[in-house]
Amino acid sequence: MRLPAELRHPLFVLGTGLYVFACINRYWPFWHLPAFVNSHLADLLDLPLQLTMVLWLMRRFYFRRPSFVLPLSWIVASWVVVAVWFEVVMPRFNRNMVADPLDVVAYTLGGLVFWRWMNRPDTTPA
Repeated sequence: MRLPAELRHPLFVLGTGLYVFACINRYWPFWHLPAFVNSHLADLLDLPLQLTMVLWLMRRFYFRRPSFVLPLSWIVASWVVVAVWFEVVMPRFNRNMVADPLDVVAYTLGGLVFWRWMNRPDTTPA
């Protein structure tokens, strides 16, 4: 059984690998990452990975057609929700979290990567 095309997209595979590496490296450091990368890599990868999963779920269980792509309004709404939740709401309730404007920039870049290169109709033959 093959993985769905969305989950085989090279940027999704690369992003997932980088995210897993960064998570493991944070707790068992075997390669020193620059602080900037360590702080913002997960934020950069957040929207592309989440929206790819949403795209797959929508194609598989709701619209049931491989040509479906997420509307720009859904991508922007996801960006707003993630940015407000993690940079406004959560820092008020969790002392371990800090609001960082560069995280919002990372979310924006991740959303643009998804919109430009990952949010495409599935053209693989069935």
